[in-house]
Amino acid sequence: MFDYTKSILERVSFDPSLFCKELEKAIRTLLPYEIEQLREWLFDFTFEKPELKQCLLIVNS
Repeated sequence: MFDYTKSILERVSFDPSLFCKELEKAIRTLLPYEIEQLREWLFDFTFEKPELKQCLLIVNS
């Protein structure tokens, strides 16, 4: 499920609001250890995409 979530987030990364919505959905469905993996992946993925940094608040809360 984690890999599927990553592929969805990569595909919608052009739109920050859609990215945040998909991220919220992912957090509801992923297991706790997968959420931790997602958090780490997001830090790397959003490093070059400052417009998506606001969505990190969803994962950190």
